[in-house]
Amino acid sequence: MSADRITLKGLRVRGRHGVLAAERDLGQEFVVDATLYLDTAPAAAGDDLTKTVHYGELAQDLAAVVEGEPVALIETLAQRLADVCLAREPVRKVEVSVHKPAAPIPLPFDDVIVTIERSRA
Repeated sequence: MSADRITLKGLRVRGRHGVLAAERDLGQEFVVDATLYLDTAPAAAGDDLTKTVHYGELAQDLAAVVEGEPVALIETLAQRLADVCLAREPVRKVEVSVHKPAAPIPLPFDDVIVTIERSRA
């Protein structure tokens, strides 16, 4: 597999995910990082956007997932985001991180991050 990567980092989207009712009622900002593993050589050879991933469209699709149906766990959200990435040709593997910097933790902290890695079957 090619070592080529496209990374979308720091996508900020408001969502209503969480275990607590207040998280679902009020919502909060989530930050998404996605690294797509694919072979970019065919796109580069022909300067052809159709042979790679349009990261602008990807950002919009990932944002729609975060803004969409609430889930309790950011692990579930990360899986949904990974599924969106893997649905695109020619992506073979993806690493997705979901940051929840405003998680309801009653102690000082910088961030909560769940990172998953998924590949095509």
